[in-house]
Amino acid sequence: MKKCGPGGVVYFFGFVGAVVYFIRHADSFWAGVLGFFKALVWPAFLIYKLLEFLKM
Repeated sequence: MKKCGPGGVVYFFGFVGAVVYFIRHADSFWAGVLGFFKALVWPAFLIYKLLEFLKM
């Protein structure tokens, strides 16, 4: 059995929260589908904006 550590749990809960947020704010079915895909990649946008803010 492979242990992922706390990072996997944090990502999972972040993913679930993002899915709920994006789907609740979707106006149509396809906006909900797009929200699901946005939820998959939200950490990439978070890190990008953080590095942009830190001017790295």
